[in-house]
Amino acid sequence: MDKKYFDERPDLLLTGRTVFGSMPAKGQEMEDHYFGAIKERVAAFMRELNTELWKMGVSAKTQHNEVAPNQFELAPIFTTTNVAVDANQLVMETINKVARRHGMEALLHEKPFAGVNGSGKHNNWSMATDDGINLLDPGENPESNARFLLFTAAIIEAVDRYALLLRTSTATAGNDHRLGANEAPPAIVSVFLGGQLMEIFDHIAEGKASNGVAGGEKIKLGVTSLPSLPKDVSDRNRTSPFAFTGNKFEFRMVGSSQSIATPNTYLNTAVAQVLSEFADKLEKATDKNAAIQAIVKESYGKHRRVVFNGNNYSDEWVREAERRGLPNVRATVDALPVLIQKETISLFETHKVLSREEQESRYHIYLERYSKQINIEAGVMIDMARRSIFPAVSSYASSLARDASALAALGAISVPQEKRAKKIAELANELYDETDKLEKVLGDAQAIEDAFTQAKSYREKVVPQMANVRNRGDALEKLVAKDVWPFPSYEELLFKL
Repeated sequence: MDKKYFDERPDLLLTGRTVFGSMPAKGQEMEDHYFGAIKERVAAFMRELNTELWKMGVSAKTQHNEVAPNQFELAPIFTTTNVAVDANQLVMETINKVARRHGMEALLHEKPFAGVNGSGKHNNWSMATDDGINLLDPGENPESNARFLLFTAAIIEAVDRYALLLRTSTATAGNDHRLGANEAPPAIVSVFLGGQLMEIFDHIAEGKASNGVAGGEKIKLGVTSLPSLPKDVSDRNRTSPFAFTGNKFEFRMVGSSQSIATPNTYLNTAVAQVLSEFADKLEKATDKNAAIQAIVKESYGKHRRVVFNGNNYSDEWVREAERRGLPNVRATVDALPVLIQKETISLFETHKVLSREEQESRYHIYLERYSKQINIEAGVMIDMARRSIFPAVSSYASSLARDASALAALGAISVPQEKRAKKIAELANELYDETDKLEKVLGDAQAIEDAFTQAKSYREKVVPQMANVRNRGDALEKLVAKDVWPFPSYEELLFKL
């Protein structure tokens, strides 16, 4: 691949992950030159994106390659919730606009490619007083430690009690493909604290002494100075859906296409409810420190089942979470009903966040959005299979069969051509049949009037049948010639655009 190729296709230099074929004689020198040019083009692209965002008052400080090809991470500066939510919307819109100016498309879908890491958001979340004191900073004195442990205990309890609500806040058709796909948090909501902080809470709950406490005494909040909690120790587990990272939590289940408004609204409301219950107890207490000690001990003792510091991707955790009684809701349609449960409606009405009517309307809108997205994807899949893939692979199978006949007439071996033609023809027939089945279940789902029943049908009937069609299509793509396949391959999409 020579320099002329890149001169004619400067857009390739924007991907940052171009695949090189055979290199010129200078080899490594040329490779270094081209990759240096790629790096500069990507840097120019990010500078333009930053400039556009800064014009709107959105400051972003980190941009780097992520795991998947052409996948990048961008992090706006930490700010208040309302401002951050607005900034997040502006970031998504601006990314799309800048990409199109460069002849590209930004994919905000959570799982656009099977077998390749999907995309999500790390929603960094903390609480502070109106004069800027971070309530999730462990601090260095007994008073601040007591405050830190009280607020952290409230968050742990909120995450456990309202796990389904938090899961629902990240529920979309796209995110269903990503959560639990071995590169994203699973659909099980859990909290990562890190070993040292977890030990402190465990010892408080069990009335034991903790390592690092002077004299080996039991921890007495408001009296005992806790050991320091190094941030680098607290930020090791990248597999957790809700992880403590030094002086904040990261809610990592949020999908890349989502607004962060809903997850933050639900999280804030859940924590507010628990804190209001804590406040009721503290306001009646004569000994505040003793009351805080009792609250933390009771709360964490009841809700520490949600704390898990291990590998969230493992099958062992799925079994352990089930043993603990933690919900594992993998599908959006199964998560959404929590929105109209009596307890949820009461929660939002109590804190004057959403009325019953507003909550019920959101439930129906989310169901409709889910069904519409699956409906569109299934319809496009049927069109692709029937009008593009089936004719292309059938024609290719016929050409192989003709080649086999011609070779046989010449007395040459034609077995490979015959085998491949037969395999393609068989898969083409299966593709045709599975597409017919998809059209049938899609039509059945479209005819359902009840919103929940319809969404359930899309999830349980349409989505599995889409996978059946997809499997045949993927198998056929591996058997036909590149120039025959009617759509861009993964290689072209991920490396050569």
